[in-house]
Amino acid sequence: MIAVQNVSKVYHLYRHPLDRVLGALVPAKSRSADFWALRDINLRVEKGEVFALLGPNGSGKSTLLQIISGILQPTSGRVLRAGRIAALLELGAGFNPEFSGRDNVFLNGEIMGLSRREMERAFPRIEAFAEIGQFIDRPVKEYSSGMYVRLAFSTAIHVDPEILIVDEALAVGDAIFASRCIQKFEELRQRKVTVLLVSHDLGLIKRLADRAAFMLEGKIVMQGTPKDAVNQYVGFVLDRERAQKDRITVPGTSPAAASSFRHGDGASRITDVQILNSAGDPCRVFRPGESMLVRIRAAFHQPVSNPLVGILIRSRIGMDVFGTNTRLERVELGDFTAGEALEVEFELDCLLSRQDYTLTVATQYGSGLSQDWLDDVAQFQVVDSKDVAGVLNLNTRVRHQRLARQPALQN
Repeated sequence: MIAVQNVSKVYHLYRHPLDRVLGALVPAKSRSADFWALRDINLRVEKGEVFALLGPNGSGKSTLLQIISGILQPTSGRVLRAGRIAALLELGAGFNPEFSGRDNVFLNGEIMGLSRREMERAFPRIEAFAEIGQFIDRPVKEYSSGMYVRLAFSTAIHVDPEILIVDEALAVGDAIFASRCIQKFEELRQRKVTVLLVSHDLGLIKRLADRAAFMLEGKIVMQGTPKDAVNQYVGFVLDRERAQKDRITVPGTSPAAASSFRHGDGASRITDVQILNSAGDPCRVFRPGESMLVRIRAAFHQPVSNPLVGILIRSRIGMDVFGTNTRLERVELGDFTAGEALEVEFELDCLLSRQDYTLTVATQYGSGLSQDWLDDVAQFQVVDSKDVAGVLNLNTRVRHQRLARQPALQN
């Protein structure tokens, strides 16, 4: 369990090193500017929960993890931790570059409070997971970034932590290692290990996390489901690209009222979203192979040349399943003036497996910036008597035949 209570962290920035000395001698006269890396952070992560932090660079995520790990002390507030912590923070932290990989593993075990005998029992599993090979006895300064993080992650998860803290360290691993790490996270979840994760991989957050928080400028803007946190983060990124300080607010009318998050510059507004069956009737339940029709209507409040209209289907855990837009489908919409309206229909063959899905829709410029983006504005369900793995049902046809016994090979 982790409890962060009213934690703030301030750094005093001096224009000149001498100002630091003078400030200590004459405290009444401040010669520094204050930078608040964190402001009044309150957070609670329960035992066995996977909690993700996301936000832009400089939002305070790494500072918060270092305070929770005990590396930094907060300016105010306190952190309560129950259990042994294993932290995998920025690349390079925790290992002595002159020591071999083997020596660093045992050193980290001693720091964690494990005996030499315990580390000797754990070492074969650490070595096998990291797959460093003969480099395990070479100085880690000779390692590539991928080798380094494999060994660091393997060490962290095999010292039986009760709390695991990971700060974007998996970003340098290859696809095979990333897949193995995801499987390991699932094992840790089953063992009720508390995991605090920072990552810019939004798909990874939606797949692994139980809850998530969006951080901005040293504050937690929102906490909730991974899907909602990711939606808010994506909306912030797109709005920042347009150099807008504030998210555009939208009256709570349909379809905006059904959307989990809405953003855009307002040059056009989506006024209606419908999911229809092959008969043209509103429908929320489909079977694999049936036809789906997504109808989107939008009104233009400013002149727009060649806008895009797009759709995105997500699974119930927020994973992107399929997305397209009018440009990808090679449909030119032309030019629109203020006051004009548009209707676009996407006809799809439902090749999805049995589960719940959400629909996200958007109007955009050719550059990809949003005029109006509605996250998860509609839901639908796919029902089927057949179970398949994954999110696609590709109408598989199976053929088989019995083959004659093959003669044994002669040496």
